[in-house]
Amino acid sequence: MEDTKDSELKRCCSKNILIILGFSFLIAIIALIAVGMTQNKPLPENIKYGVVLDAGSSHTSIYIYAWPAEKENDTGVVRQLDECTVKGPGISKQAEYLDDLEMYMSECMEKAMHVIPQSHHQDTPVYLGATAGMRLLSAENRTQARIIMDKVTHTLNKFPFDLRGARIITGEEEGAYGWITINYLMGEFTQKSSWFNFNTDENSFETSGALDLGGASTQITFQPFLNDTYESPKNMLYFYLYGKYYSVYTHSFLCYGKDQALLQKLAKGIQGTNGILYDPCFHDGYERVMNMSDIFKTSCTQKFYMAYPFNQIKIIGAGNYDKCYASLHELFNTSFCFYSSCSFNGVYLPKLKGNFGAFSAFYYVLEFLNFTSSEVPNKDTLANILREFCSRPWNELKKQYKNIKENYLSEYCFAGTYILTLLHKGYHFTMDTWNRVHFMDKIQNSSVGWSLGYMLNLTNMIPAEQPVSRPLSNSTYVFLMVFFSLILVVVVILALLIFHKPSYIWKDIA
Repeated sequence: MEDTKDSELKRCCSKNILIILGFSFLIAIIALIAVGMTQNKPLPENIKYGVVLDAGSSHTSIYIYAWPAEKENDTGVVRQLDECTVKGPGISKQAEYLDDLEMYMSECMEKAMHVIPQSHHQDTPVYLGATAGMRLLSAENRTQARIIMDKVTHTLNKFPFDLRGARIITGEEEGAYGWITINYLMGEFTQKSSWFNFNTDENSFETSGALDLGGASTQITFQPFLNDTYESPKNMLYFYLYGKYYSVYTHSFLCYGKDQALLQKLAKGIQGTNGILYDPCFHDGYERVMNMSDIFKTSCTQKFYMAYPFNQIKIIGAGNYDKCYASLHELFNTSFCFYSSCSFNGVYLPKLKGNFGAFSAFYYVLEFLNFTSSEVPNKDTLANILREFCSRPWNELKKQYKNIKENYLSEYCFAGTYILTLLHKGYHFTMDTWNRVHFMDKIQNSSVGWSLGYMLNLTNMIPAEQPVSRPLSNSTYVFLMVFFSLILVVVVILALLIFHKPSYIWKDIA
């Protein structure tokens, strides 16, 4: 009878122990899964966004950027998400259409609203930088320029972003921010392998210079040699990026962008004519009639102004590269210099150092002439190509390039020759240094220009956030995983003993 009672007691106890072990096993499995999923679930996106509007003389472009909220050496690692070109001319030509500014900007700003998550709209900073077109207008009519900028500010405030500023940036800022963009995209600041490597020495982290050519101005920016004496402090700018300080030389030549340079050339060429100008920078057979008021409406051409008995000038193309090159030389005054060395018009220029990235109109014109950003065209080779191109009849050219607007096509001879003249006569690139110039448009899907450098520099003023951390510390996570795993092992071992060798459990119960 007692044996029967003992057997029933053992079975009852075994059943209860198995239930407890099963429950413990289930709890341990659930705990392991819960801790693992909680610790390893994807972290919430911690991205900041920014928008920069490049309000140039000929058009306005909008660039959308993103960067991790946790900075690298106090500077955001910014990448370009998208860009949009506003349809129509630059804002400096919008004085008569101020009421249409919202419509003017709406398409591109709505694109930015679509690209940037709605939850980030209110904390996304927006900056507008107006360049040489507005600098010229401000010099000619400060009141009108202020009215346009006030209207632009009012318009941008209607969009659901955080407008941090809309202002006319200086030419020196424009040049320096372009320099930042090039060196950032080439990996020079972080000293990592560059995406677009000019340097053959893997141990060299020398920064590259920047050459920018717009419609109204051109900029040159580079780091001079360390032992150079900076003879013109106003041409030096200083930056702190990625944990390092940089001092760069920069100068912006207002009125020497390709559009204003052409107007200067025409204004100078009109002198001594009877209303007909035979211009070697235009193709044979090309004709254009321009109002005198359009030529002399800008302050860039005022120095050539004279009273003329005609209101229009007829331009007839002569198609001669060499004569075009000679006429453009006259725009650069190198007869005086109060420093040890100058570029032109008495402007200080240190000795050229390193490689240079040439972008904006530099690239667009050279691309048309079949040079890519990876090629370094020899100066004589480029001159020969231009010599042949400029000599081609206008009718022949129109048939070959039917898809290019005539006002653009007609000016490629001038623009290519002007670039050659500017680099040689203006900036003093010689046969020995010409191969240092690299023409570029984009690097890793980011446009080369001042706007990215502007965003990079501004991230120094945008507070960083603490990295998003895991729910558990690494040590706590490891402890919990080991603890619950040991519970599983113990439960399995006890269950095996109960099933296969119950005598070990009950040998003391008799």
